[in-house]
Amino acid sequence: MRILIIIFLLLLNLDAKSLFTNKQQAENSVYIGALKDLLISTQRTRGLTNSYLNGNDTVLLLIYNGRDEMKRAIGTMESLPIAADPVINSRATSISQALIKLNNKALKLHANDVFADYSEQIGQILMLAQSVNKRNTKDLNAFAKESSSIMMEIMLPMTEYVGQLRGYGSGIAAKGNIKKEEFEHISLLIHEIQKFNEKLKIQINKLIHDFPKESSVDMPEEIEAVYQAAKDYTELTEDKFSKDAISVDSNNYFDRGTKLISLIIQAYNTSNEAILKDSKGWL
Repeated sequence: MRILIIIFLLLLNLDAKSLFTNKQQAENSVYIGALKDLLISTQRTRGLTNSYLNGNDTVLLLIYNGRDEMKRAIGTMESLPIAADPVINSRATSISQALIKLNNKALKLHANDVFADYSEQIGQILMLAQSVNKRNTKDLNAFAKESSSIMMEIMLPMTEYVGQLRGYGSGIAAKGNIKKEEFEHISLLIHEIQKFNEKLKIQINKLIHDFPKESSVDMPEEIEAVYQAAKDYTELTEDKFSKDAISVDSNNYFDRGTKLISLIIQAYNTSNEAILKDSKGWL
């Protein structure tokens, strides 16, 4: 009788959790966590190297720390079975080799060239994220598929557009004036951030509606924080940078961009924790 009750309870809860552990999904969670670490550390290294080449000698140690974080992230990615996929392996290997070469010569290059070179590799990392999302979803649960898509296709690209606006805008704020073509570029970045911001809120709300038991209880509050911070940051930028004379503190502007990126990454980590939890079955 006791066995029958246990079986009944298991069947009753199968809609909330799979019977067996999804090992592939757990490994995917680790991989996309490391992929996020690689992206963020590369973005950070880009900004710090640019600052160093513009005369800020105090960030040199932070640059080397950023490079170490990049190596750790790549090492984790390479250690997982997902790395055996030929397309993923080819993209990841190419990125790794390119970053090693770039790190070895970055401090000897012009600031603008370094920023462009790191940005190119960040673009490759985002393409790798899309490949992972497209090629590694067949073994994921429905919730994990949707979550992973949002993380790879919306959250990560959004961090990059914010990162570019943060760096570009703080540089303009530092010199105190803006040219027409500079404002046009800023306007393009604002448009992309606003587009991803709206899309993120819509997709997360749909995810929570479709998978209420699997979704984290923290996600609604975190996404609302991202949404409002992105809205405030882009509105501030559009207002202050539309004038010939820029009255914005460069450091404060950079810090606000960093805070927005941190909020996005917090939501990313919460989503990934939910994917990992969802991979753990009853047996």
